[in-house]
Amino acid sequence: MRFRSTRGGPLVDLRTALTEGLAPDGGLYMPADLPPFPPGLLRELALDPDPGRTGGAILVHLLGGEGGLPHSDLEGLAREALNFPLPLVRLQEDPAIWILELFHGPTLAFKDVGARVMARLLAAVMTGAEGGDGGEGEAPITVLAATSGDTGGAVASAFLGVPGTRVVVLYPEGQVSPRQEAQFTTLGKNTRALRVAGTFDDCQRLVKEAFADPGLRGRHRLTSANSINIGRLIPQIVYHVHARLILPGIEGPPDMAGPGGPTGPVVVSVPSGNFGNLAAGLLAKRMGLPVDRFLAATNVNDVVPGYLVSGTYTPRPSRRTLSSAMDVGDPSNLERIQALYGHRVEALREDVEGSSWTDQETRDAILRVDRDRNYLLDPHGAVGLLAMEAWMESHRGEEGGAPRGIVLATAHPAKFAEGVEPVVGRVLPLPEALAARMGSAPVFRSIQPRLQALVDALEA
Repeated sequence: MRFRSTRGGPLVDLRTALTEGLAPDGGLYMPADLPPFPPGLLRELALDPDPGRTGGAILVHLLGGEGGLPHSDLEGLAREALNFPLPLVRLQEDPAIWILELFHGPTLAFKDVGARVMARLLAAVMTGAEGGDGGEGEAPITVLAATSGDTGGAVASAFLGVPGTRVVVLYPEGQVSPRQEAQFTTLGKNTRALRVAGTFDDCQRLVKEAFADPGLRGRHRLTSANSINIGRLIPQIVYHVHARLILPGIEGPPDMAGPGGPTGPVVVSVPSGNFGNLAAGLLAKRMGLPVDRFLAATNVNDVVPGYLVSGTYTPRPSRRTLSSAMDVGDPSNLERIQALYGHRVEALREDVEGSSWTDQETRDAILRVDRDRNYLLDPHGAVGLLAMEAWMESHRGEEGGAPRGIVLATAHPAKFAEGVEPVVGRVLPLPEALAARMGSAPVFRSIQPRLQALVDALEA
């Protein structure tokens, strides 16, 4: 597979797309072509649905062609990276809604999927390639990651101890939960944390400004581990496919009849901040994944739902909310989504519907589901469920069969205990993966949201 910037430019190979992160023209790399899934592949995978096996098949399909990585390498790294379950839990029967739990990885967040695969892809393309692999006398690759919470922990964990790399996490002061912060400020070794006196949008802007400086980029061999890097985005296709493979019909085994099949439409609700999660789902749909509709579920940072309604994109400063990982006022991956749809918002509306929800609505949903369904949602999953419930209600009684809904649950509720515990009125058990990190003192450097401050920190 070859890649091209969303803003045009030449075709590049996988190694270039991975190591550059952001294209030289400021655009984001996208597959130059999206080959449809081979006939029978999804049905075959549905016979033995396993995240590692499905991940290997998708990586081989997309990255294993001429000039790509060996099939056995791709299958092996997928099995190694995706060695945790991605269960689909039925929340209710009428309307039929399932929760895809994406928080069973090492850092209890969906970003473990993309980060762990990306780390291994980067190591695979750099090992033995021209330019070396960060050996003696050669500067390590510097992996920059801006985070509003979960990306930092997932990326730091994924790259921890990987030879020839160092990870630098930028995060907004006071805007990530203490438990999230502990996951990337207590690891040491080849990881560093920079606490930025600003918002997530400031952190993301600093990363982009660093990539726009050729001297800085070359001196530190910069790459990105945010979803602006195609190496983070492609693996996220895996769980969209996995969810569809294991989704039962209204009664019975998985159904691969395709969109509009005999058991009714399939709808996926995606809690959305920087919109990489949704972009991956739309790529999967474009390749033939039988999903009828995606719901872009946001908090009050609703620039994308607004764009879907008006056709005009108007970024604005983000506002702090209970669902902090979605506090993004200028999401990078909208550029990818626009490119995928030829910048035709009317075409995008055929596949995506947006909605936004307040903190109070989020709290009410967490309490209601805990009380009525004995199921605990984190704030982001609650936003996703609200969007799904609203869609189901507005389409009740339509012809074409009863719909089935999948809500992506992106993080373990315990990662947002300070927001969830007052709502449900009890203390949440601390998972072992979090407890291990909370016992260590955080180590970080505070910087102002200016490029020179980032440069000084990188060169300290």
